[in-house]
Amino acid sequence: MGLMLHLGYGQEEEVVLWTPTGKLEWSDFKGKPSNISNAAAITASGITYSFSAKGTKDRMELDFKVDTHFYPDKSWYKTKLANPIILSHEQLHFDISEVYARNFRQILAKTKFTNNAKSEVKEIYRNILRELNDYQNQYDSETNFSRDTVQQLIWNKKIKKALNN
Repeated sequence: MGLMLHLGYGQEEEVVLWTPTGKLEWSDFKGKPSNISNAAAITASGITYSFSAKGTKDRMELDFKVDTHFYPDKSWYKTKLANPIILSHEQLHFDISEVYARNFRQILAKTKFTNNAKSEVKEIYRNILRELNDYQNQYDSETNFSRDTVQQLIWNKKIKKALNN
């Protein structure tokens, strides 16, 4: 029903890695529901990266790793409102994060980096997160947080197609 993007480098907290076959269960949502939010559930997911670079100052080769994570302790649901439709809506938030992680990987693979690679990667990352955030908001608004069943089905198809490409 909602989304929280999480930027984390020090990963001491529990994370669930996105996989093609893995699906979220309500038991993965371990956070305490907010009394002030009217959302039925919140999915906290995000993209993390690490890389190493080698080469000359004009041409750096990057070895990078990009992951999509779900954060159980920052994700929650209200038991009374929980149903399979809302759970699949939340799953799609996680899947959308993976779509953008793949975009990020593609851009990193194509970009020519210099010895300023660290800030160049950070800039690309910031742009990806901004686009991801806008897209997640568009998803919630077009599906009316899963209430618009027709739009929800359209989004399900659209994201499934993006993940299969």
